[in-house]
Amino acid sequence: MRPDLEVISGLINPRARVLDLGCGDGELLAYLQSYKQVTGYGVEKDPGYINECLHKGVNVIEHDINRGLERFPDDSFDMVVVTETLQVTDRPKNLLEELLRIGEECIVTFPNFAHWTCRIQLMLKGLMPVSKHLPHQWYDTPNIHLCTLHDFDKLLELSDLRVIEKSVVDSKYQSLSMFSLLPNLFGYTAFYRLGRTQ
Repeated sequence: MRPDLEVISGLINPRARVLDLGCGDGELLAYLQSYKQVTGYGVEKDPGYINECLHKGVNVIEHDINRGLERFPDDSFDMVVVTETLQVTDRPKNLLEELLRIGEECIVTFPNFAHWTCRIQLMLKGLMPVSKHLPHQWYDTPNIHLCTLHDFDKLLELSDLRVIEKSVVDSKYQSLSMFSLLPNLFGYTAFYRLGRTQ
Protein backbone atom coordinates (compact mmCIF):
# COMPACT_ATOMS: atom_id res chain seq x y z
CA MET A 1 0.00 0.00 0.00
CA ARG A 2 1.13 3.56 -0.66
CA PRO A 3 2.88 5.10 2.36
CA ASP A 4 0.40 7.97 2.68
CA LEU A 5 -2.50 5.50 2.73
CA GLU A 6 -0.78 3.54 5.50
CA VAL A 7 -0.69 6.71 7.61
CA ILE A 8 -4.39 7.34 6.92
CA SER A 9 -5.43 3.76 7.70
CA GLY A 10 -3.89 4.15 11.15
CA LEU A 11 -6.30 7.01 11.86
CA ILE A 12 -9.46 5.03 11.05
CA ASN A 13 -11.23 2.89 13.63
CA PRO A 14 -12.25 -0.71 12.88
CA ARG A 15 -15.81 -1.16 11.58
CA ALA A 16 -16.17 2.56 10.81
CA ARG A 17 -18.42 3.88 8.05
CA VAL A 18 -16.00 5.55 5.61
CA LEU A 19 -16.46 7.76 2.57
CA ASP A 20 -13.34 8.25 0.43
CA LEU A 21 -13.66 11.27 -1.87
CA GLY A 22 -11.42 11.11 -4.91
CA CYS A 23 -10.70 7.49 -4.04
CA GLY A 24 -8.62 6.75 -7.15
CA ASP A 25 -8.23 3.00 -7.70
CA GLY A 26 -9.82 2.15 -4.33
CA GLU A 27 -6.62 0.93 -2.69
CA LEU A 28 -7.39 2.50 0.69
CA LEU A 29 -10.96 1.22 0.93
CA ALA A 30 -9.96 -2.27 -0.25
CA TYR A 31 -7.38 -2.41 2.54
CA LEU A 32 -9.76 -1.03 5.17
CA GLN A 33 -12.48 -3.50 4.17
CA SER A 34 -10.07 -6.44 4.47
CA TYR A 35 -8.15 -5.47 7.60
CA LYS A 36 -10.45 -3.16 9.56
CA GLN A 37 -13.88 -4.43 8.44
CA VAL A 38 -15.06 -0.95 7.50
CA THR A 39 -18.11 -0.36 5.37
CA GLY A 40 -17.70 2.39 2.89
CA TYR A 41 -17.94 4.00 -0.47
CA GLY A 42 -15.49 5.65 -2.78
CA VAL A 43 -16.35 8.65 -4.91
CA GLU A 44 -14.49 8.99 -8.20
CA LYS A 45 -15.04 10.58 -11.61
CA ASP A 46 -12.37 8.78 -13.65
CA PRO A 47 -13.88 5.74 -15.47
CA GLY A 48 -10.58 3.83 -15.40
CA TYR A 49 -10.28 4.21 -11.63
CA ILE A 50 -13.94 3.27 -11.20
CA ASN A 51 -13.32 -0.02 -13.01
CA GLU A 52 -10.31 -0.71 -10.78
CA CYS A 53 -12.44 -0.07 -7.68
CA LEU A 54 -15.09 -2.49 -8.89
CA HIS A 55 -12.44 -5.10 -9.65
CA LYS A 56 -11.21 -4.79 -6.04
CA GLY A 57 -14.72 -5.14 -4.64
CA VAL A 58 -14.93 -1.50 -3.56
CA ASN A 59 -18.32 0.22 -3.68
CA VAL A 60 -17.81 3.32 -5.81
CA ILE A 61 -20.04 6.18 -6.89
CA GLU A 62 -19.29 8.04 -10.10
CA HIS A 63 -19.45 11.71 -9.17
CA ASP A 64 -17.47 14.94 -9.55
CA ILE A 65 -17.10 16.37 -6.04
CA ASN A 66 -16.89 19.87 -7.54
CA ARG A 67 -20.63 19.51 -8.17
CA GLY A 68 -21.29 19.29 -4.44
CA LEU A 69 -22.10 16.55 -1.97
CA GLU A 70 -25.84 17.16 -1.51
CA ARG A 71 -26.59 13.52 -2.36
CA PHE A 72 -25.06 12.48 0.99
CA PRO A 73 -27.29 13.01 4.05
CA ASP A 74 -26.08 14.63 7.27
CA ASP A 75 -24.13 12.33 9.60
CA SER A 76 -24.08 9.41 7.16
CA PHE A 77 -20.43 8.45 7.80
CA ASP A 78 -18.05 8.17 10.73
CA MET A 79 -15.06 9.29 8.64
CA VAL A 80 -14.70 11.14 5.34
CA VAL A 81 -11.30 10.93 3.67
CA VAL A 82 -9.85 13.44 1.20
CA THR A 83 -6.38 12.28 0.17
CA GLU A 84 -4.37 14.71 -1.98
CA THR A 85 -7.66 15.94 -3.45
CA LEU A 86 -8.46 19.20 -1.67
CA GLN A 87 -6.02 21.22 -3.79
CA VAL A 88 -7.64 20.09 -7.05
CA THR A 89 -11.16 21.17 -6.07
CA ASP A 90 -12.86 24.40 -7.13
CA ARG A 91 -13.91 25.52 -3.64
CA PRO A 92 -11.81 23.89 -0.89
CA LYS A 93 -13.43 25.85 1.97
CA ASN A 94 -16.93 24.77 0.93
CA LEU A 95 -15.76 21.18 0.58
CA LEU A 96 -14.29 21.18 4.11
CA GLU A 97 -17.59 22.36 5.54
CA GLU A 98 -19.46 19.64 3.65
CA LEU A 99 -17.09 16.94 4.90
CA LEU A 100 -18.15 17.52 8.49
CA ARG A 101 -21.80 17.79 7.58
CA ILE A 102 -21.84 14.26 6.20
CA GLY A 103 -19.20 12.78 8.49
CA GLU A 104 -18.46 12.93 12.20
CA GLU A 105 -14.76 13.40 11.40
CA CYS A 106 -12.61 13.82 8.32
CA ILE A 107 -9.03 13.23 7.27
CA VAL A 108 -7.48 15.71 4.85
CA THR A 109 -4.02 15.37 3.32
CA PHE A 110 -2.22 17.74 0.97
CA PRO A 111 1.28 18.52 -0.30
CA ASN A 112 2.98 21.41 1.50
CA PHE A 113 3.83 24.07 -1.08
CA ALA A 114 6.16 25.78 1.42
CA HIS A 115 8.57 22.82 1.54
CA TRP A 116 12.17 24.01 1.31
CA THR A 117 12.67 22.43 -2.14
CA CYS A 118 9.79 24.48 -3.54
CA ARG A 119 11.18 27.64 -1.98
CA ILE A 120 14.64 27.04 -3.48
CA GLN A 121 13.24 26.48 -6.97
CA LEU A 122 11.27 29.71 -6.75
CA MET A 123 14.20 31.65 -5.32
CA LEU A 124 17.00 30.36 -7.57
CA LYS A 125 15.20 29.59 -10.81
CA GLY A 126 12.21 31.91 -10.59
CA LEU A 127 10.02 29.05 -11.81
CA MET A 128 7.01 27.30 -10.34
CA PRO A 129 8.31 24.27 -8.43
CA VAL A 130 8.29 20.80 -9.97
CA SER A 131 9.14 17.86 -7.75
CA LYS A 132 8.37 14.19 -7.24
CA HIS A 133 5.38 15.20 -5.15
CA LEU A 134 4.29 18.09 -7.41
CA PRO A 135 5.30 16.64 -10.78
CA HIS A 136 3.30 18.87 -13.11
CA GLN A 137 4.25 22.05 -14.91
CA TRP A 138 2.23 25.15 -14.04
CA TYR A 139 0.28 24.91 -17.30
CA ASP A 140 -0.88 21.29 -16.96
CA THR A 141 -1.23 20.83 -13.22
CA PRO A 142 -4.53 19.61 -11.76
CA ASN A 143 -3.58 21.49 -8.55
CA ILE A 144 -5.49 24.75 -8.67
CA HIS A 145 -5.37 25.63 -4.95
CA LEU A 146 -1.90 24.82 -3.66
CA CYS A 147 -1.34 25.83 -0.06
CA THR A 148 1.10 25.70 2.81
CA LEU A 149 0.58 24.39 6.33
CA HIS A 150 0.20 27.98 7.53
CA ASP A 151 -2.41 28.68 4.84
CA PHE A 152 -4.43 25.65 5.87
CA ASP A 153 -4.21 26.51 9.58
CA LYS A 154 -5.51 30.02 8.83
CA LEU A 155 -8.40 28.52 6.85
CA LEU A 156 -9.29 26.31 9.81
CA GLU A 157 -9.38 29.39 12.07
CA LEU A 158 -12.06 30.84 9.78
CA SER A 159 -14.08 27.63 9.72
CA ASP A 160 -16.15 25.78 12.28
CA LEU A 161 -13.61 22.94 12.39
CA ARG A 162 -11.54 21.43 15.18
CA VAL A 163 -8.11 19.83 14.76
CA ILE A 164 -8.16 16.45 16.51
CA GLU A 165 -4.79 15.32 15.24
CA LYS A 166 -2.17 16.77 12.92
CA SER A 167 1.04 15.29 11.59
CA VAL A 168 3.59 16.32 9.02
CA VAL A 169 5.90 13.88 7.26
CA ASP A 170 9.03 14.08 5.14
CA SER A 171 9.42 12.79 1.59
CA LYS A 172 9.75 9.21 2.89
CA TYR A 173 6.55 9.57 4.92
CA GLN A 174 8.45 9.49 8.20
CA SER A 175 7.28 11.82 10.96
CA LEU A 176 9.41 14.93 11.30
CA SER A 177 11.75 14.67 14.26
CA MET A 178 14.65 17.10 14.48
CA PHE A 179 12.86 19.51 12.14
CA SER A 180 9.50 19.39 13.93
CA LEU A 181 9.88 22.98 15.11
CA LEU A 182 9.75 24.11 11.46
CA PRO A 183 7.07 21.91 9.88
CA ASN A 184 6.11 24.50 7.27
CA LEU A 185 9.68 24.51 5.96
CA PHE A 186 10.53 20.80 6.19
CA GLY A 187 7.10 19.17 5.97
CA TYR A 188 6.45 17.36 2.70
CA THR A 189 2.87 16.21 3.26
CA ALA A 190 0.34 17.25 5.91
CA PHE A 191 -2.22 14.95 7.53
CA TYR A 192 -5.12 16.54 9.42
CA ARG A 193 -7.84 14.72 11.31
CA LEU A 194 -10.67 17.18 11.83
CA GLY A 195 -13.93 17.26 13.74
CA ARG A 196 -16.73 19.68 14.45
CA THR A 197 -16.36 22.27 17.15
CA GLN A 198 -18.44 21.52 20.24
